[in-house]
Amino acid sequence: MIAENEIKSIGKFQKTHALKGELNAILDIDPMYIESGNAVVVDVDGIYVPFFASSVRPKGSTSYLIKLDGIDSEEEARPFVNKTLYGIKGELASFLQVEECEMLDDDDMVGYHVLDIESDRIVGEIESVDSSTDNLLFVVSGDNGEELFIPVAEEFIIEIDDDNRIVKMSLPEGLLDLNKKG
Repeated sequence: MIAENEIKSIGKFQKTHALKGELNAILDIDPMYIESGNAVVVDVDGIYVPFFASSVRPKGSTSYLIKLDGIDSEEEARPFVNKTLYGIKGELASFLQVEECEMLDDDDMVGYHVLDIESDRIVGEIESVDSSTDNLLFVVSGDNGEELFIPVAEEFIIEIDDDNRIVKMSLPEGLLDLNKKG
């Protein structure tokens, strides 16, 4: 089963097109992502279901006609109208040639606790993800209420424990001191 934290929005189906089950879609990603055989995930009754496209073709300058495998009529395509299209973060990261941790949505990790494995202590709770700079930062509320900024870097992240909502990190010595004033 695909979990919500494993996907990222890549576009939206707008309406059906013709009688063979094609759907008109606006994409936020290069259509080659779908043409390359990557899954398009759609929320079907609260369950994220992967579909594969048998064809993708441009329609105008901003939209595409997408034919999903197994959807062969306008009637079968109708339930997809106005649905968000998602990509699987791991596949998106590979396609975009970026680290998977760069595929975080701003609120994916909010509420998780950061555990520094070097000191074996909880540093604080993630309040937000700051994407205003080239480097993503966890904005963490520290134990004594201080605001900490921790780089979201693959070399620092050891494990993400979704069950316990903990991000286990190996933080370089002195990194947390950079946040202190005075």
